[in-house]
Amino acid sequence: MSAFDKDNDPLGDKDALARHIEIALTIEPPSGLDLELSYQMIKRLFNPMILGAENIPERPCLFVGNHSLFALDGWIIGPLMTRELNRFPRGLGDKFLFANPKVGDFVLKRGAVMGNPEVCSALMKAGADLIVFPGGAHEAVKPASMKYELQWKERYGFVKLAARHGYTIMPFGLVGPDEFYGHLMEGRDIPGSPLGSLLRRLGLLNDNVRADVLPPVPVGALGSLLPKPQRCYLGFGEPVDLARYKGRTPTKKEQKSIRAEVAEQIETQLAELLFAREQHKGEDGLLRRLLTL
Repeated sequence: MSAFDKDNDPLGDKDALARHIEIALTIEPPSGLDLELSYQMIKRLFNPMILGAENIPERPCLFVGNHSLFALDGWIIGPLMTRELNRFPRGLGDKFLFANPKVGDFVLKRGAVMGNPEVCSALMKAGADLIVFPGGAHEAVKPASMKYELQWKERYGFVKLAARHGYTIMPFGLVGPDEFYGHLMEGRDIPGSPLGSLLRRLGLLNDNVRADVLPPVPVGALGSLLPKPQRCYLGFGEPVDLARYKGRTPTKKEQKSIRAEVAEQIETQLAELLFAREQHKGEDGLLRRLLTL
């Protein structure tokens, strides 16, 4: 599901949309003890490394990257960028996060917003950093054979939005979270399995559920549901400045060119980060090596 898909919008009501935007504009970056606790937890568990931070311009950006398994990337990126880079990118979430009002308010008050074009436009007019994963939920449940591969299909919403506001797209890659969990079974294999039969009897699976958006059955550290403490690497490519398009929508040919440039930057980062991980493997302690088997 793309964050910029307009159908079945929980913010279709004008009052709900106005309230969402009003709250979104008042949210301040995390600070103090809350930020420090989450940052220290991430540092201790995943020992992240940032590469290419010097490429990030001072002006507001739309950060665009690869989506990780179970969308756990936000758990890493948020505290890391806020604490080390002094940037507070507002995550553009899929609609299902906001379908339940209580859950939606919880997510909203922690900085994420729904990927509604009007919400994003309001934040861009306010000069906010934003972050989006064009692969959406589909990329967050990809099989192990497709880890660190972009699953963008024909999505151009992020390009059009950034261009109309003359924003800079900041491509990035993230390596690590795709391996927090092993896959006991891929989501696409569940419907035809004994597990699928059980889920059908329990009413949790039916013919309307698409196999390509079912998550894999995960296994974490030592066979538990805890994530493996895989070291994370976050890398930033070259910024793609779209100031020349401000106030207009690029042609389809221009959109394809921009999107291809962003995707290439991300794929380059992923290749470089995987290489960097190999170079630094010897720095991992014995416990981390055992827990990431």
